[in-house]
Amino acid sequence: MRQLLGSLSLIALLQFVPNIVHAQEKPSTEKPSNPIAKVIAAKVMTNYPDGEFYPERLLSRAELASIMVKAFQLDKRQAVTKENLKVTDVAASNPAFKDIQIVLKTDIMKGYRGNLFFPNQRVTRAEALAIFAQAYGVFQFPDETVNEILASYPDAASIPSWAKKAIATVTSEEFVNTDAQGNLSPLQPMTRGDMADVLSKYLQRQQPQPETPAVPGGNNSPEASQ
Repeated sequence: MRQLLGSLSLIALLQFVPNIVHAQEKPSTEKPSNPIAKVIAAKVMTNYPDGEFYPERLLSRAELASIMVKAFQLDKRQAVTKENLKVTDVAASNPAFKDIQIVLKTDIMKGYRGNLFFPNQRVTRAEALAIFAQAYGVFQFPDETVNEILASYPDAASIPSWAKKAIATVTSEEFVNTDAQGNLSPLQPMTRGDMADVLSKYLQRQQPQPETPAVPGGNNSPEASQ
């Protein structure tokens, strides 16, 4: 009897093993959940030539310009047909020249006096979030609402006045990331990793949402149309 049970167990195990192997070999169709993997898959940000992303590296104005063009397809906006603007510190040979022209023409980013752009200048989190909000569309909240939205952040007082409405937009849309204490850290430099996190939340919002299931007897049920 024990030999019979042992034989049956062995047969069952052999039948189960191929299913395990098959399941492991089946390619995954799920979209990457890691923020960096998500922005790379969407071709909004890229790795460096050595294949590394370097999330701790600080974001430059030129890099941010290119990211905004890709994320919001700014090259398809009507304003890009305008004549190129004079930018004395960005030569036509600069890899980001076209993207910088696009963000300037669409008013997503601004230049400085003397037709300067400062492409290598690092951006603060307040600047990056404000520029992101400008491309997304800044909500015209009244000042009272802006203050109410930002009041829950411990370091809200450090947000520059010019960035408050824009940052209220990204926080209300839940795009912004904070530290463990819930601080926005608006005056700290924006890193590539931080930007990837914001963009991944935005990309998630753009994905089609599942349809609302039909409720028996509801307005969208077959019975309701009879």
